[in-house]
Amino acid sequence: MSDPLTHFDSAGHAHMVDVADKDVTRRVAIASGTIRMRPATLELICAGTAKKGDVLGVARIAAIQGAKRTADLIPLCHPIALTRVAVDFETDVANAAVHCRATVECSGQTGVEMEALTAVQVGLLTIYDMCKAVDRAMVIENVRLLEKHGGKSGSFIAP
Repeated sequence: MSDPLTHFDSAGHAHMVDVADKDVTRRVAIASGTIRMRPATLELICAGTAKKGDVLGVARIAAIQGAKRTADLIPLCHPIALTRVAVDFETDVANAAVHCRATVECSGQTGVEMEALTAVQVGLLTIYDMCKAVDRAMVIENVRLLEKHGGKSGSFIAP
């Protein structure tokens, strides 16, 4: 990889990338991640009997909010007017896990990869928060970008 890091100027100082000359295009990013837990914890989530309520419903709203607030959390991210955030959770009984997938879209001058990744992390952290009273050993793992489309660099699909 020979491209320079874009968040540093010629003097090596951090800066927000200037996107003013970039074309407005449709941008899409898809990210995913997993939270592993004890089987009994997953049973509480699936049955809807966790003390704090509908875990996946609250986590979905939190993930959407996380995508919308990414620029407040990641210092050099641009505030982006998102046009769509979709978050899906899949329970995996065989592996005592919940998988999260976030799709984020906009029409803009910069991509939405960070928004998709933030959505996944916030969704999974919300599951942790809502279930930590019964399982503090949960593990969040494999958070990654699966796809991104749009912009000058084109498409990326994870291997």
